[in-house]
Amino acid sequence: MGRKFSLLLITVGLIIIGYSVYQMVKTDSVQKDNLVKAHKIIEKQPTKKEDFSPFTGDVAGILTIPRIDADLPIVEGTDEDDLEKGVGHFKGSAWPSGNDQIVLSGHRDTVFRRMGELKIGDELTIKVPYGEFTYKIEETRVVEADDRTIIKSTAPDEVLVVTTCYPFRYVGNAPQRYIITAKPIK
Repeated sequence: MGRKFSLLLITVGLIIIGYSVYQMVKTDSVQKDNLVKAHKIIEKQPTKKEDFSPFTGDVAGILTIPRIDADLPIVEGTDEDDLEKGVGHFKGSAWPSGNDQIVLSGHRDTVFRRMGELKIGDELTIKVPYGEFTYKIEETRVVEADDRTIIKSTAPDEVLVVTTCYPFRYVGNAPQRYIITAKPIK
């Protein structure tokens, strides 16, 4: 009886590990495909800002983070399905040159797994069909997971806010959020 139970536990453990690896590989593949789509969108004929209006789930641009050598696809929306595709753009927030708050979110164990390496003064660049916009990190902080006060209008000032779960190495639903605030480089 003890040996059968041990084998059952090992089998269940292997299935869980296998499924986790499968999910990671699948997510990585989807994000790579979306990055290719994002490059194609940006390389097409330039779009006027007024004509830029992505739908939820659409690949809309690229977030470049030089310090960690990352090019990440930006997808419109922050639902779970959207965040599996790349960095999510919070639908109620602005896009670059919108003179208001831009909110980007991503999972700490996929697109933002190296966010803890970023420092004050590092640059983040958003590339969209109507241009390329660079921001400099001015502040980082940690807030509780249910703190929604960070998402607010900053008009007429443009501010980029990047969010992910925290602590970075936490297993399960993280109790806090890591917030990066960046301002445009003029």
